This record gives sequence, C-alpha cells and structure tokens, in this order.
Amino acid sequence: MSPPSRRLQTKPVITCLKTFLISYSLIFWFTGVILLAVGVWGKVSLETFISLASEESTNAPYVLIGTGATIIIFGLFGCFATCRGSTWMLKLYAMFLTLVFLAELVAGVSGFIFRHEIKAKLGTAYKNAVKSYNGTDTSSSAVDAIQRTLQCCGVKSYSDWNETAYFKDNGIPASCCKTSANCSPETLKDLNKAANEVYTRGCFTLVTSVMEGNLGIIAGISFGIAFFQVHHILCSKLACRSL
Repeated sequence: MSPPSRRLQTKPVITCLKTFLISYSLIFWFTGVILLAVGVWGKVSLETFISLASEESTNAPYVLIGTGATIIIFGLFGCFATCRGSTWMLKLYAMFLTLVFLAELVAGVSGFIFRHEIKAKLGTAYKNAVKSYNGTDTSSSAVDAIQRTLQCCGVKSYSDWNETAYFKDNGIPASCCKTSANCSPETLKDLNKAANEVYTRGCFTLVTSVMEGNLGIIAGISFGIAFFQVHHILCSKLACRSL
C-alpha cells in the first residue's frame, strides 16, 4: 500500500491528466465533425470532378464520412473512459489514436509524393471529357455540373471549347453561362461575344490553383493535428500508468 503522502501527490496529477484528456477528446471529436462535414460536401459538390478520373464513382467522400463518424464515436468514448477512469478503455483509446495517426501519416506522405501524378490524371480525364462532350452522356453531365457549381468554363479557359466538335455545331455549352437569359445560340458560337456572357476561368485551372495556393496552409494544419494527436496519445498512456 502506497504511503498517504504519495497518494496525495498522485491525485492532483490524475486530475490534471483527466482534464487534459477530456479537453483533447472534445477537440478530437470536433475534428471528426469537420471530416464528416468535408466528406458530405465532397459527396455533394466535388465528387463529379474527381469521378472523371475513372468510369465509376470515387469512394473518397465515403472514406471521409466514415472516418469522421468513427472519430466522433471514439472521441465520445475517450471522454467516457476518462471520466470512469478505466485503464483498459484508455488503453483501447490510445491504440485507436495511434492507428489514426499512422493512417493519416501514410495518407499525407502518399498524397504529397503522388500529387503531381494525381493532378496529371485529373487533368487528362477532364480534357478528354471536354473533348468528347456531346451534352447527353454521363461524362457531359459531370462537366455541366462542374461548370455550374464552380462557375468556370473549359479546362484552362472558355476558349478551350473552340477545339471541340461540339462547338462547331452548338457553340459553348449553356452550363458556362453566367445568366442563361443572355446566352443566345449566336452568342455561344462566337468566342468574342461569349467572353462577356460566360465564365472565363478554366475549371481545372481554378481547382489546381486553389489547391496549390493553400498547400502550405494544409500542410501546417496537418502537422499541427499530428502533433496534437501524439500529445494526446502520450497523455492517454500517462493516465493509464497513473491509474
């Protein structure tokens, strides 16, 4: 049996660790909510752009939604385990945090290494979709959805449509129009007239410029989250030993 003085010294340490763990678990839970929201947003708005890289729909939004939901559940589990002071629950929580950290590390490194390859594949897929656009098939519907949602036109600019077979007969697609009432068939067949009535920014150029412009911010946030998770894991293990 430990002496009273040691128990008195240990109790404030455990209380402090519990406070930290509950705070970290709530923050961890909030990151799960963010991932879940990003997954839903990606499913609603950007999946059509990403899915052009393949013939079938991408699973990326579902992965984010599943990861976010899992983090939400384990964030609440961490709060419950800390409040109860259960060592086996805290060990399970620390193991889960470690797995999440390793998965994020692998995903981050892979995304950074293959970012140019991913960008090239998306660019090629979108160019092919624009080139083969006919206004009726699934690929054409995806292009229309992207142009309306992101308020863009073509790959690099609206003039890219001049090189397609669709332009010769129909002009620029109506999904490029800022206001459909001002886009007559004659206007869409004339690049000079269409310049004032359609979106001039290219869709692929818009997406990549935004991604590259925020790459430093994304990297900083990722390293911050990784450092936070390592600290969270250490606190969980310290709490297990103290209990």
